[in-house]
Amino acid sequence: MAHFLTYAIVSLFFSVSSAVFDLIPEHNFVTCVANQSPQYSATISKLVYSPHSPSFSFIFQSSVQNFRFNSTKYHKLHYIITPYSADHVKAAIICSKVHGLQVRIRSGGHDYEGLSYNSYVPFIIIDLVNLNNVRVDSNNGTAWVQAGATVGELYYHVANQSKGRGFPAGVCPSMGAGGHISGGGQGTLMRKFGLAADNVVDAIVVTADGNILDRKGMGEDFFWAIRGGGGGNFGVVVEWNINLVPVPPKVTVFNIPRTLEQNATKLIHRWQQIAHKFHEDLFIRIIIFVGKDSKGGKTIQANFNSLFLGTSDQLVPLMAKSFPELGLKPEDCKEISWIQSTIYSNGENPGQPLEVLLDRNRVQKGFFKGKSDFVTQPISETNLEAIWEVMLEGEAGVMVWDPYGGKMSEISESSIPFPHRAGVLHNIQYFSKWQEGGYLAEQRHLKWINRLYNFMAPFVTKNPRTAYVNYRDLDIGRNIHGIFSEAKVWGEKYFKGNFDQLAHIKGMVDYGNFFKNEQSIAPNFYL
Repeated sequence: MAHFLTYAIVSLFFSVSSAVFDLIPEHNFVTCVANQSPQYSATISKLVYSPHSPSFSFIFQSSVQNFRFNSTKYHKLHYIITPYSADHVKAAIICSKVHGLQVRIRSGGHDYEGLSYNSYVPFIIIDLVNLNNVRVDSNNGTAWVQAGATVGELYYHVANQSKGRGFPAGVCPSMGAGGHISGGGQGTLMRKFGLAADNVVDAIVVTADGNILDRKGMGEDFFWAIRGGGGGNFGVVVEWNINLVPVPPKVTVFNIPRTLEQNATKLIHRWQQIAHKFHEDLFIRIIIFVGKDSKGGKTIQANFNSLFLGTSDQLVPLMAKSFPELGLKPEDCKEISWIQSTIYSNGENPGQPLEVLLDRNRVQKGFFKGKSDFVTQPISETNLEAIWEVMLEGEAGVMVWDPYGGKMSEISESSIPFPHRAGVLHNIQYFSKWQEGGYLAEQRHLKWINRLYNFMAPFVTKNPRTAYVNYRDLDIGRNIHGIFSEAKVWGEKYFKGNFDQLAHIKGMVDYGNFFKNEQSIAPNFYL
């Protein structure tokens, strides 16, 4: 009851304050931010942008990865703030409350549903693009990574500032570290070292009350929630302290394509049975899409894409023992450094200068939709063939199957909020991307991905049908009223039994539900 009374008083105060301040022109949002950051007041005009600012549209669109959400025309975006410090973030939060504005937090702009930069109520964007510093402590094997740094920047600086160290995170270098780690952060090293969030040892967070806290200050419950509980729920993470992991001087990569004519179905079926049992140094994912057969017709193609933490001389005999059906030969293998493998895993030439990892605009933007599943039982060859028939219809996209097992199976479901651990064979990402604008083009691509996703229901997890929060999908549920029972519908799909605890912690650290969007965790005061 105390929480509800506090919430009511806080809500009344800020609604009245907002009405009063709106009547006083000199007390606008920019002035408020300057007053809250007196030591930076001379530069505030360079950090806060309104729709009247010449560069407002450019800054908004600079980190929009999904063109489905690249317009402010129908949205109520009042300001964008690009902070250089946690104090700037604190000022933005306090002033948003005073002026009755919601907050969206953007680190790399990769939120699949655009929730980090869109809203249909008056709001601001805290764009963390300027908070992109990476400080490596090579002696202790750790690094402080600001939330606006991209995964590519993280990889680059770790490799440049330490020897024999890497970090387990995702394959897309333009993703923001803030959002990626907040949702768990799966990648090619997860079978050896777990998720990105499994390797976080401290953080700096700005809360809904404007407090700036480290792990000791926030407490273990709060710290647990931000490591895999999804971005934008509990506060603004401005910096992560991460454990780096050992990587060998040389790793081995390969990419072996197989079509249906080349027994792709049998190979995929076999992979499902064994990939989660491979040596933890071996990661083989499958990228499945519509390709061409030997006669130029449409067929299903599966690319077996691998990273091995060792040399080809070690890998070839290991594959002959573990997955002989694939027929790996020495000439299929390429030995490169770990940092080069981060470029290779993104589908690029690993021989390029490493500075390509620093290029935030290297990714090809477009319109896209993503969905996800987890699989705990192998899908039969007959059912795989039926899946291929569905994939071949319409505007085809891609499926990416990432193997689990190894370290992922050793970590408890409740170690962090990300619960998809022992028993999971692999994750599936469904992804459709297109360049043509307009409603009809969008509907064609959405039809394909929705039809495939619906067809897959018998073959994936059930009760709930689970999903990966970093592949955000509003189709599995959204908040209308912002209440716990409503959020639990989709929340259990991302977090399973951890959702109740996340909602309880939300009620403790953000009791007024300030950080909210269409798929944010709602507070539960009764756990």
